[in-house]
Amino acid sequence: MKTTAHSEIGKIKSLYIKEVRDAFVSEDHIGQYWRPLHFLSKPDWKAALLEYASFRSILNQGGAEIFQFPQDHSVNMDSLYCRDASIATDRGMIICNMGKPGRVNEPLAQKRAFESAGISILGVITDPGTLEGGDVAWLDEKTLAVGHTYRTNEEGIKQLTTLLNPLGVEVLTVPLPHYKGPADVFHLMSILSPVDTDLMVIYSPLMPIGFRNLLIQRGYQLIEIPDDEFLSMGCNILSLRPRECLMVEGNPKTKAALEEAGCKVHVFRGEEISVKGGGGPTCLTRPLLREV
Repeated sequence: MKTTAHSEIGKIKSLYIKEVRDAFVSEDHIGQYWRPLHFLSKPDWKAALLEYASFRSILNQGGAEIFQFPQDHSVNMDSLYCRDASIATDRGMIICNMGKPGRVNEPLAQKRAFESAGISILGVITDPGTLEGGDVAWLDEKTLAVGHTYRTNEEGIKQLTTLLNPLGVEVLTVPLPHYKGPADVFHLMSILSPVDTDLMVIYSPLMPIGFRNLLIQRGYQLIEIPDDEFLSMGCNILSLRPRECLMVEGNPKTKAALEEAGCKVHVFRGEEISVKGGGGPTCLTRPLLREV
């Protein structure tokens, strides 16, 4: 066994999270900012705390080393979804440049936290490039898929490719559709979640045909989520280790399909912390190292 940052499915050894109390701050703060940040509706403060406690308890059971991003007044509620502001590599962190205007301060806030913890920085994505961590997914240790979306542009992908080429990593660009437009939370990982080296949960209606065929060619068994479980985060699944995963409660068909494929599935109630803000368990974590 070895540890690497270049995996979505290995056993999580270390990760960062942002506690909901440090992101949502207070009932008054939520009331002031949920609309400008395009949350679907106003999160309930007390319910959000309870949901996050349940989510955190499942992570604790896995035995990973958990680091926390501190409360930072330069960022806002979306900082809860801490995957988006950085990308972990075996040579250090890549600091993103957010495509959503309300999140522009998050990458530098994370950079300060990483540097304080002695974690090296491989590079920083700079204007006019944009790149968000929700748009990237490791297919294997040498292959990174990157969604071309309203949040991640061509220049951002170009800068990412330049940083990863010396590591021998191939970057595959996946052009995604307009869907609901620039204000929506729509990333590559909105439509795919690897749960093993040969098993992936996907939402085909929004997936490019060429990329879907590529996944099949690479030997993936594809679990198709139904239309009625897409908006409830059915496709946003965090692999804790191969075929053991964490998903938002309320997606019984996807959960059953995963279990039929031999997966152990944990669920947490995520109405306040996931569904309303458009960020499931992958978005709520920034894994650093996994055991493969």
